[in-house]
Amino acid sequence: MQQHEQGHDPIFQKNRNPLQTFSLGLQHVLAMYAGAVIVPLIVAGQLGLSSEQLTYLICIDLLACGVATLLQVWGNKYFGIGLPVMLGCAFQAVSPMIAIGLEYGVSAIYGAIIASGIFILLFSGLFGKLIAIFPPVVTGSVVTIIGVTLIPVALTDLGGGDVSAANFGSPLNLSLGFGVLLFIILMNRFTKGFIRSISVLIGLVVGTLAAAMFGHVDMTPLREASWFHGIQPFYFGKPTFHPSAILTMMLVSIVSIAESTGVFMALGKIVDKDLTSKDLTRGYRAEGLAIILGGLFNSFPYTTYSQNVGLVQMSRVKTRDVIVVAGGILIVIGFVPKIAALTQLVPPSVLGGAMVALFGLVVSSGIRMLGDQVDLNRYENLFIIACSVGMGLGVTVVPDLFAQLPSWARILVDNGIVAGSVTAIAMNLIFNGLKGAEAGKSA
Repeated sequence: MQQHEQGHDPIFQKNRNPLQTFSLGLQHVLAMYAGAVIVPLIVAGQLGLSSEQLTYLICIDLLACGVATLLQVWGNKYFGIGLPVMLGCAFQAVSPMIAIGLEYGVSAIYGAIIASGIFILLFSGLFGKLIAIFPPVVTGSVVTIIGVTLIPVALTDLGGGDVSAANFGSPLNLSLGFGVLLFIILMNRFTKGFIRSISVLIGLVVGTLAAAMFGHVDMTPLREASWFHGIQPFYFGKPTFHPSAILTMMLVSIVSIAESTGVFMALGKIVDKDLTSKDLTRGYRAEGLAIILGGLFNSFPYTTYSQNVGLVQMSRVKTRDVIVVAGGILIVIGFVPKIAALTQLVPPSVLGGAMVALFGLVVSSGIRMLGDQVDLNRYENLFIIACSVGMGLGVTVVPDLFAQLPSWARILVDNGIVAGSVTAIAMNLIFNGLKGAEAGKSA
């Protein structure tokens, strides 16, 4: 089980041709693209940015996603977890960024992002030592929570993406979404090897073509996009620094670290790599660098995306060359808006159908971890799993539960993954203490 230790894990798969690797990388880009693009759309809309500024924001966001991914997947002795992970903008930072921008101006957002990235970079070693509070009962619960909290996102997309729209849940949207899901199921049942590993990508292409036949594909983004877009550091002006804004973004970055830890643990189990505190420290350090990068180029803070965990499991492709290609694709897309627009042609319902399978696999991965490594005959372990998964799902399904709390407190509880993870960690400490790493294991 140790063949994937740091320094022995080959980045590239020798028996795979470049076209296959590119297809697998593109599949990862499509899986995370919607989550990456929605953040600049929301922030720009709330802050009243112009269409030109929005175009820059989307392009620089995608480029920074690619660079941040390469920093994390590199896995050298200074930074990078060295796992097949994708990085994207942290969605939990959306509300704080809007609040900071409305109160202090856009420049204050980027000052706070840079400061929070430096904070993560400086204290990455301390965060890395917290691996003791993630025994199997906590790790398995967190992975399950990640999948469970993402499934409502997939079903929302499957219905059309906008629950307030008149056509949400229409027969056409449902047919496209469930049709793509059925297609992917059949691909996994009747195909093998490389074709099976890109079943999600094929499903998205087939689903988009089917949607186009019904006039359900909007070509406007492709027609209006330009062919090249340059990058410009401090596009929105020199960053300004305000103590309250910085403290807010530091809190957001800690939440991102908590979510990333769960993803690291999940991928570690999938690729048979036992993560150490040093591995986590390198991962957090790369995330800190990515956040600083986002501040300098006026994009966003970045975090490890849980959306791609299920894709690693479904494709059974665990080498990092695919993620290197995915990072490269994102960088190219960042310079060429016309290419970025192509990925926007995939209707939400088609994407949602594929996401149901991917996010469901994350849930099954967590359940397998709990079954293999946790003594489920101990009532304490069952109680930890029940409360943490229940909290994660509950916060996701009832997002207004904590609406009356102050904004700084909602950062910790508005995200189902974070709320469930904190519950699992706290309950494990209550029942098992720091020896929970042994107490939670199967006998």
